[in-house]
Amino acid sequence: MTILHKPLIVLAVAITLLVQGCGMSSHPVAQAVQGKPTSSADMERVLDQPGPVQLETINSADWAVPLAGLVNLKSPAAIKAGLKDREEPIQVYAHVLQHPQRGSFLVDTGVSAKLIADPGKEGLSWLLRQGMPIEKMKIQKSTADILAALPGKLSGVFFTHLHIDHISGMPDIPNDVPLYIGKSESTEKNLINLFVHGSTNQLLQGKQRLQEWRFQPDPAQQFEGVVDVFEDGSVFAISVPGHTAGSAAYLVRTPQGPVLLTGDACHTRWGWEHTVEPGDYTRDNERNLKNLISMKKLVARHPKIDVRFGHQR
Repeated sequence: MTILHKPLIVLAVAITLLVQGCGMSSHPVAQAVQGKPTSSADMERVLDQPGPVQLETINSADWAVPLAGLVNLKSPAAIKAGLKDREEPIQVYAHVLQHPQRGSFLVDTGVSAKLIADPGKEGLSWLLRQGMPIEKMKIQKSTADILAALPGKLSGVFFTHLHIDHISGMPDIPNDVPLYIGKSESTEKNLINLFVHGSTNQLLQGKQRLQEWRFQPDPAQQFEGVVDVFEDGSVFAISVPGHTAGSAAYLVRTPQGPVLLTGDACHTRWGWEHTVEPGDYTRDNERNLKNLISMKKLVARHPKIDVRFGHQR
């Protein structure tokens, strides 16, 4: 039997991680109890009818990041438009859903004032803070203030994905609140996750396990999967991987009409109008573009849909 000294074991583990990468988080994961798989055809049959869910999109913080992360500057449309990398103003949103029977939910979390005041204490590593200019975030309405304005207890959080700017309100989210994510969002291995793994774990520490939506192949083949969130046709989770492994969009039927929350499958209005997927921040540009096109086709079939992008109005 060969006995490895501790330094050699550590080195072997480090090499393995560098080769294989790691998941975005090692926080516990389970299959979602809530929601049932459905088809895009069933979703489209009802989406133009007024729905029961009140929806408010709140700008939690103003921010600025490189345009190269928000838009693929190598795309033919971006090259033709002469787009160059620059600092681009964006917003960090939280979407508040009020279901008449099921209660209040968030889509993404906004930004906690605690995180801005002391990012290290709240779990953002020194290395992550060097690449993520958190000090440029200017809070407009903190997550705590958003929760304080709810008519009752928060019933759950639906994530579009787990990038830090979408979970930066977690210090204010009560530990007993259910959390929902797309398939493989936290577990797919990727080398880049080495830089965010620890910080994501810290922000999720003590919280409920992550429940993966039970996406199944869409019989109509319009999307990679659709889930009827409340099983009443009022809110649908849509599988749109590419930006991250488990990126999800949400279609909400409100009294004013349908609303599509794209998440970061599309960051900006320019990206949507010119059918250009996000850039450097995206895991799989080709898959992201495919799902962006699928969302645009959905809106073309149902032009009354109000489209709300990941980081710009």
